[in-house]
Amino acid sequence: MGKTLAISAALVLAGFGAGLAVAQVQGQTGRTPQFANDEVKVWRSVIGVGNPLPLHRHDHPRVLIALKGGTMDIREETGQSDVQKWETGKAYWLPSNPKTLHQDVNVGNEPIEVMVVELQKAW
Repeated sequence: MGKTLAISAALVLAGFGAGLAVAQVQGQTGRTPQFANDEVKVWRSVIGVGNPLPLHRHDHPRVLIALKGGTMDIREETGQSDVQKWETGKAYWLPSNPKTLHQDVNVGNEPIEVMVVELQKAW
């Protein structure tokens, strides 16, 4: 029974990875929740080229891990812009910005994929 479970888990993971690859090829952008409790919220985001995330803000600081890096233009609704280069496999600290709405625009040639861990409590 353990062997069957392991094979089933492998097939599910393979299917998940294939689905993610299809979404990236099609340039889809989206956020998939991974985990949440009173301490943190974790989500995985894919940002397609020319398909930005909608305007949003962050009430809490967060750590971003670039699963597939690239160049992101963080555009505030005020018109201010901050271009950041995220390298695959590296982690980055991003402070909270509760007062400013912004949009993440992938200005590279391939989709960007990140895991984000947002802290839920002030420290």
